[in-house]
Amino acid sequence: MIKSLTLAGSAKEIGREHGHQGKEEVIQSLKTYEKLFHGYQHISWKDARERALAHLQAIEKHDLQMVEEMEGIAEGAGVDFEDILALNARSEIALAGYKGSAFSDGCTAIAVMPPVTDDTIIGQNWDWKGTQKNSLLLLDIQSDTKPAVKMVTEGGIIGKIGFNSAGVGVCFNALITDKKSEGLPIHLGLRAVLNSYSLTEAISKIKDGKIAAAASFLIGSDEGNGNGMAVNAEVSPFGIDYIGGDDGKLVHTNHICSDSIKQHLQDMNEFKYDDSMLRKRRAEQLINTAIAKQQSINEGSFQEWLADEFNAPNSINHFPNELAPEHRRMETVFSVIMNLSKRKMLLCIGKPSEGKFVEI
Repeated sequence: MIKSLTLAGSAKEIGREHGHQGKEEVIQSLKTYEKLFHGYQHISWKDARERALAHLQAIEKHDLQMVEEMEGIAEGAGVDFEDILALNARSEIALAGYKGSAFSDGCTAIAVMPPVTDDTIIGQNWDWKGTQKNSLLLLDIQSDTKPAVKMVTEGGIIGKIGFNSAGVGVCFNALITDKKSEGLPIHLGLRAVLNSYSLTEAISKIKDGKIAAAASFLIGSDEGNGNGMAVNAEVSPFGIDYIGGDDGKLVHTNHICSDSIKQHLQDMNEFKYDDSMLRKRRAEQLINTAIAKQQSINEGSFQEWLADEFNAPNSINHFPNELAPEHRRMETVFSVIMNLSKRKMLLCIGKPSEGKFVEI
């Protein structure tokens, strides 16, 4: 199914075990992204490493332990630090500052919270390169100084989708735009959220243009006794903006929704109207139908929504478009549901219409 690693100790020790035990997955990531960077940006792996180094100062300023963890991964996997840095800056290298022909990306993220339901639940399909199924790792990180983190990631990448012992969780949607900065890479911004003890702390780490490229961070937080909520922050080098959520539900896909952020960035998603927007509207329709029918909304509801195949291949449950160039064929690689109120994760590797959710 998925290799599960329990990592503990200092940042360097956590990274070293990640690299050692997950070496095959790290190597798979390196192979995938070497092809992907060439396909999207027409650059060599050497060029990608150089682009990644532009972010090192911002990472060191934010949290030196992140650098130490990436150094540990490189040591454990027997690769260069710059290789691991390039993986963690992969969104900035591949998707931001895009100058070529525009293209589409995937992922559908959903959240429900009071008053729609008693619990705060977030979840998503992660749509990306099918080969990255072989790079997936489930990490249980027991840090000396931060909340315990349970996260699904790609080998070598230290921040992605998950939740922590303080009840803070995050889902992620890529946004393809024409600008970026040398700030904190998106995936390290995700880890910064997961290293937080509260929603306020999480937001403080991603606001004010700290993040190098545009993305959607759907962040949930549950403090117990029904006190939970989720916000959808579109982050960018020009600041953040909250999108929706006033009625107890949130949906985000892969286009910019914020008018204020669109003043600074151009949305480069070529299939925004016939893929991303339709997935967003379909997910909202499914949620609203459940509410109208007064159905109980829970983890089972998410399993049905995330398995939806309406408008395939560009459905919530995403299938590869065989007519697209190979490096642009995206599909659902995994599906995850996190009940933050119960500190529970359900995970399905592959398409949720074909696989089974397992409680983690």
